[in-house]
Amino acid sequence: MTATNNPFARLPQVPSFEVRSDAATDGQALPLPQMSGAFGIPGGQDISPDLAWSGAPEGTKSFAVTVFDADAPTMSGFWHWAVANIPATVTALPAGAGSAAGTGLPAGAIQLPNDARLPQYVGAAPPAGHGPHRYFITVHALDVEDIGVPAEGTPAFLGFTMAGHILGRATIVATAETPAD
Repeated sequence: MTATNNPFARLPQVPSFEVRSDAATDGQALPLPQMSGAFGIPGGQDISPDLAWSGAPEGTKSFAVTVFDADAPTMSGFWHWAVANIPATVTALPAGAGSAAGTGLPAGAIQLPNDARLPQYVGAAPPAGHGPHRYFITVHALDVEDIGVPAEGTPAFLGFTMAGHILGRATIVATAETPAD
C-alpha cells in the first residue's frame, strides 16, 4: 500500500495484533448483510460484522473500533462506524453490535455518528460503477480507559484524539463494489 492510499500512513507506527470475523475476510468482498440497505444496496442490511481479537499489547486499557472506506469519492473518505471506550476486558463484538440501539455493545462503550450522521453501523455502498472500495475494519488498542470524545463527536475527531494513545492496531481490509447499472 502506498502512503497515498493507506489511511494509517501518517499515523504513528504501532504493533499489530489479531482480529478475525466470520463476516469480513481480509481481501475479500463483504457479504450482503454488511452492505447498506439504507443507501439502496439490494439485500443490504447494515449489520455490523462480528469481530474477535487477541494479542493486544500490554498496557491496553480500552479499545476503539472503526470502519472506514478509504476509496469513497470524497476528500476525506467515508466513516461507516466508530465505537470508543470498549473496556480492555472485552475481546469480541457480536454481529449487529452496531445497531442503532447498540445493544450488542458493552457497558460504557459509545457509538459515534458516522458520516451519514447516524450513531450506528452503516454498511458498504460504493457508488455504482466506481470500482472496488476498501473497508478498513480496525480495532485500536488504547492506553486510556476513556478516550474523552463526546458521544456526538465525529470519527475523524476520535481518530485525531486516539493518535497519541494507540498501543496497537488490528485491521481487516474487506472490499465492496456496486456494478454500474
